[in-house]
Amino acid sequence: MERRPRYFSLSLDSLRAIAAWSADCADRALPVFETRAGSDPRARAAIEGSRVFARGGERVAHLRSLAMATHAAARAQADPGAAAAARAAGLAAAVAYTHPLVDVHQTKHVVGAAAYAALALELDRGGDREVGDAMVRWALERAPAEAREVLGHMPPRADGRSRLERLCFALDSGLRTGAEPHPPA
Repeated sequence: MERRPRYFSLSLDSLRAIAAWSADCADRALPVFETRAGSDPRARAAIEGSRVFARGGERVAHLRSLAMATHAAARAQADPGAAAAARAAGLAAAVAYTHPLVDVHQTKHVVGAAAYAALALELDRGGDREVGDAMVRWALERAPAEAREVLGHMPPRADGRSRLERLCFALDSGLRTGAEPHPPA
């Protein structure tokens, strides 16, 4: 039997609140990218695009282009921390295009910028997991109610094997419970 996708109501105001938070999270990791990428403006432009959208800007194709360009910048990086920082910025810009779909894969649109920012900061400090865990706590303390609300419509993430999957899980579960999660392993 074919399963039909299920959708929920998702307002632009909710996406704007999540975009503002995602931009703030990605901005914390931006120096990791800019230190290694020199004059590459793509990550900064994606964060600014997310902020413009959050302040009431239109959801236009340019925002999607900023996200895709920043993911290309991530692929061009040899340094994993810089690549993660670029992905955080790209996901911040992509929040505007989150689908109101009841699907666990959509949760990454909500928590992805924060998770990649945590990973970038952690990798920048030689893999110090406390740095990543601290970023998760920072993000959870500042998360808007809209992030919790949107995640409430989606299936919860499972804990994973990779550090990124564990950071996503910590953010997802922390947002759902409103409590600080156990540090990801």
